[in-house]
Amino acid sequence: MATSIKTASEISFLGTGDCGPTHGPKDGFPIERYSELVRPTLAAVDLRFSNCERQYSARKSGSGVKGHEHGCQPPEMAQIFTDCGFDAVTIANNHMYDYGPEPLLDTRALLLGKGIQVTGAGKNLEEARRPAIVERNGIKVGFLGYSSVLPPGSEAGPDKVGIATLRVKTYYEPRGDYAPLRVRTEPDAQDMKMILDDIASLRKQVDLVIPAFHWGVVWVPRVISDYQVTVARACIDAGADMVLGHHAHVPKAIEVYKGKAIFYSLSNFCMTKPSGPHAAAWGEAPWVHGTLRNYTEQDPEYPLLPYGKDSKRTLLAKAIFSKDGVKRVSFLPMMIDKQYRPEVLHKGDARFDDMVRYLDWASDGFDHKFTVDGDEVIVEG
Repeated sequence: MATSIKTASEISFLGTGDCGPTHGPKDGFPIERYSELVRPTLAAVDLRFSNCERQYSARKSGSGVKGHEHGCQPPEMAQIFTDCGFDAVTIANNHMYDYGPEPLLDTRALLLGKGIQVTGAGKNLEEARRPAIVERNGIKVGFLGYSSVLPPGSEAGPDKVGIATLRVKTYYEPRGDYAPLRVRTEPDAQDMKMILDDIASLRKQVDLVIPAFHWGVVWVPRVISDYQVTVARACIDAGADMVLGHHAHVPKAIEVYKGKAIFYSLSNFCMTKPSGPHAAAWGEAPWVHGTLRNYTEQDPEYPLLPYGKDSKRTLLAKAIFSKDGVKRVSFLPMMIDKQYRPEVLHKGDARFDDMVRYLDWASDGFDHKFTVDGDEVIVEG
């Protein structure tokens, strides 16, 4: 097992899930309260990364994407990112265009103005692809961000504001007259090439490369789409040192591929949203009778975390980095309390054991081995 002791030539890292509460002081939610339980853990490491799930702008003109009116927040709500001490974020996600291009650019500028490096969206595709690079103790870490979940028209272009995209192709594989169709997904070849080119370019500039993806099946436990596995493993093959996933709002599989860790979903971090309305498609019979009824019932004790009963489960991805790569990978089990504060759990707490079992279940079928070491869970292949 890798040693838990960090040497003078190494740095410690924490990666979090989706961040972007929509309830602030006017709603009786002090912003600094969201992170008060987890802040000491974040402060104890050298490098912190997250997904910025909201736009932050005073230019909230016109109407946003229907059902996503919460997607643009007042600039003061971005205090959460400095409270947590994030060094870098991805803004490649499905809410980063909810109110169009101007709030996207405002969000990027606001975060950069706070000293937080940004990747994943920008004034054009070149800027959206630009990595967020952070140096600590002489070790350079580069982050890239992409989203396969996008509002219409939000893709960045050569001369267009938008998000770095990972488009997905879906096709149906017949399996005989009496068998259901097999639904398959694969990454768009052009986008895949772009991502691998970005990794190769960044590999020449930094010691560690970490792509982050906003992707996958939302709310539903355990299910990982074909394209996610294809993309994550291709990134590792191209030189990435770790892959981080967001968007599902529940924890999903952790895989070790060729000795490198893939976190398919880091779930929620500091998050709230209005309880409705939801997308119209979620009222259709296949969703209501299948997914919603069987997997994603809402927890009435968490009305502002309406992503299903498992959305209060979460984790931090933890690692030790050196100039030679990743020396150790682990995760810290967490639970979001009824004040919507992520709480790091400790060995001996029944909730800690439950989260370890849950993630082992979610990771079934993927190469992984979890070993408890104090309050950390070591991830090995």
